[in-house]
Amino acid sequence: MSEPVAPVNLADKLSRFSELWSQKKVAVLNDYEVKLAKLKGEFVWHTHEDTDELFLVISGRLTIQLRGGDVVLEPGELFVVPRGVEHCPTADEETAILLFEPTGTLNTGDAGGPMTKAAELLG
Repeated sequence: MSEPVAPVNLADKLSRFSELWSQKKVAVLNDYEVKLAKLKGEFVWHTHEDTDELFLVISGRLTIQLRGGDVVLEPGELFVVPRGVEHCPTADEETAILLFEPTGTLNTGDAGGPMTKAAELLG
């Protein structure tokens, strides 16, 4: 494997796409993918039975709806949704996030449906 030649600039990577709810892979760490996404509106309720899911807000404001109450994240804050916990991300304004998940984790978890998209490599 070749050595990296430059750091990943998150602002630059975010400027390269405008699609909402479409994860863009920007780095790999062992068996995990580091992904960026832009969100606005409500996603789908879903569960990841086999993995926790880390959300880090870069800009905007993210609400992670949980059956037991909402978690609201501001820029610079992160939250880990434990495996098996049903959740639904929502954002009233365009929000940029970083996700950290095992390679191959589906964005809609067990829910499937039309919003299911594989992460795309963002060079």
